[in-house]
Amino acid sequence: MWSNFTVVFDSRIGTIGLLMVLFWVTVSIVSLFWTPYSPNATDFLQNQGPSLEHPMGTDHLGRDMLSRLMVGSQVILIKTRLPKIWTDLSITLPGSAEEITFNLSLLNKWVIPGGVAIWGVIGSLLIGVTLGLLAGYKSGRTDNTIMQLLDALIAFPRIVLYLVVIAALGQGDLVVILAITMTGAPGVARLARGLALDIKTRDYIQAAQTRGERGLYVMFREILPNARGPILVDAMLRVGYAIFAIATLGFLGIGLPPPEPDWGTMVSEARRYIWVNPAAVLWPSLAISTLVVGLNLFADGLNEETSRYQK
Repeated sequence: MWSNFTVVFDSRIGTIGLLMVLFWVTVSIVSLFWTPYSPNATDFLQNQGPSLEHPMGTDHLGRDMLSRLMVGSQVILIKTRLPKIWTDLSITLPGSAEEITFNLSLLNKWVIPGGVAIWGVIGSLLIGVTLGLLAGYKSGRTDNTIMQLLDALIAFPRIVLYLVVIAALGQGDLVVILAITMTGAPGVARLARGLALDIKTRDYIQAAQTRGERGLYVMFREILPNARGPILVDAMLRVGYAIFAIATLGFLGIGLPPPEPDWGTMVSEARRYIWVNPAAVLWPSLAISTLVVGLNLFADGLNEETSRYQK
């Protein structure tokens, strides 16, 4: 994987895409420790244009746009917020009428490393690669059953599946991850199945079977390492799709919940004042497009160089 990743520097397009992605990763990390202002502070003039104090202006509530863009990149790229499960826990000790209350509010602030888009794609890869390898290697009835189930999911438009998952489970980072996983796994499975069907005919697969290796060993130690290049490229593209999906859900008002700002929500709120303050729509739109385009350029360069290296 690392050797496939480093060869992207031989591609000018891939290098440009990587620099664009690293820019937003750096912004998200810096925003953990510093932003010009609080992203939710409504202390400034509403719909103010760019100025020295606010290089990107303010929105319709008087919030600094630069600070909101910086913080908005966190949930997409570097952290996932856990749902609020507990607030306080009260326990009555035996033989006492008094209750002892433990404050568990810190649990509501826990996050896990990795953004929502990253975890959504990882979930798609885990499920899709497993099902795809199983279908391609086993073939027959197993292949037909798995692919028919996945084709049934593909038949639904993605936005419909997003709406169904969020309507059933509510808003939240983990719910968005689940929605991205469900919509992305069928495509990954079809790719993994096609690769498995091709690779399982190779001589080294027959040699492993002759040695008496088990099916799981052949799938994950023989087939998967030789299919990692196309799967890695596809994963890079799917991160871009996931970011665009998160922005779409935010624009519809069912995306990532506050307090961290969501780029799609920022566009949705600012479009009502587009003739008064067009910059409030422009900046989050540029943030979404540059990150997605950067990921696509990086994936193209990675695909080009890995294919050349394999030849």
